Amino acid sequence: MQSEIEKLLLDIQKAIEEIENFTAGKDFSDFQKDRGLQLIIERELEIIGEALNRLLRIVPELEKKLPETHRIIGLRNIITHGYDILEYEILWDIVENKVSQLKEKLKQEFEQGNQ
Repeated sequence: MQSEIEKLLLDIQKAIEEIENFTAGKDFSDFQKDRGLQLIIERELEIIGEALNRLLRIVPELEKKLPETHRIIGLRNIITHGYDILEYEILWDIVENKVSQLKEKLKQEFEQGNQ
């Protein structure tokens, strides 16, 4: 089970790094004009949401420490099933303001051994 947790955390970490790498030096205008960048961000957010969904099944108490997990999982579901209702302003806000927060919270939670 520990290796599964580590794999899911690594998946989330890689997805966050991809988002950070592909959006470095970019702004919302760049994002709006670049369909490739939009697709990359959508895919990486899907991966984060799915990995968190699986992680929550293994570590249910994580929900108390990361109350936004259900919103992230919900976003994954919208990207996957409601792709036609995506609002790119919301996705960019997540990229700019939420991804790094999630990265830090997960790092604190799992590096401290509070599983």
